[in-house]
Amino acid sequence: MKVSQVYKKKRSLSFEIFPPKKDAELDNIDETLEVLAELEPDFISVTFGAGGSSNCNRTIELAKKIKYDYKIEPVVHLTCLHYDREEIDEFARVLKGEGIENILALRGDPNPNVPAKNDFRHSSDLISYLKGSDDFCFLGACYPECHPESSGVVSEIKSLKKKVDAGAEVLLSQLFFDNEIFYRFHEECKIADIDVPVIPGVMPVINAAQIKRMVSLCHASFPARFQKIISRYEDNKEALFDAGMSYCLSQIIDLLVSDISGIHLYTMNNPLVARRICEGIKNIV
Repeated sequence: MKVSQVYKKKRSLSFEIFPPKKDAELDNIDETLEVLAELEPDFISVTFGAGGSSNCNRTIELAKKIKYDYKIEPVVHLTCLHYDREEIDEFARVLKGEGIENILALRGDPNPNVPAKNDFRHSSDLISYLKGSDDFCFLGACYPECHPESSGVVSEIKSLKKKVDAGAEVLLSQLFFDNEIFYRFHEECKIADIDVPVIPGVMPVINAAQIKRMVSLCHASFPARFQKIISRYEDNKEALFDAGMSYCLSQIIDLLVSDISGIHLYTMNNPLVARRICEGIKNIV
């Protein structure tokens, strides 16, 4: 099923997981998937590495497991910066053959060890190229606090509008910790006539190392309330875990009562995190 159909009936609940680095570890992810399946999500997205056939293979194998073992729709992340048309055609052929209908189209981050190719400079190029076949539903990424390479909100919204005009039917947001930032961004999308579901992406922050990664990679800002949590509990592993989970649950509840189209949870493949979140929202989604 194409996940765009979900939003014609209800709000969505979805999760992101990533394939293990080794093929032999694919079976170990079942613990996380079993927890996620209990809440009957509308889809689970599977990330994709920056170049290399092994990344693609593990992504597809995990997507197949989700679809056929757990009866949940997978959304496969597909990056394009390091691939040419022939390689993208092959990926699309394999996905179609496996019955996978949903693609999150991404440019992908530059990789100094893998040369970029010039066939697809933006995710909108990838969507435009594959959209003609009508085999897939395309999702796009969006950035409530702007992409790190963006010059500002105006440029960000123009880029997003281009994705939607190319054929993106659903937008999944980068993580954020201040809901007011997402609400303002959502309003900007409406003003720009971006009329597809814009789904907030939420990640529980549960350890100090993760906080540092979020700052360096995502440039996500921390509201004062969350900064106080970090300052008070950063040296207490158990307390920071509990406080981070509580903050994430409060974020999700606030979003759910604000008439947004769904929730996309970044699970980090952590079954304990997934279970705690699922138990906290199972009666309100």
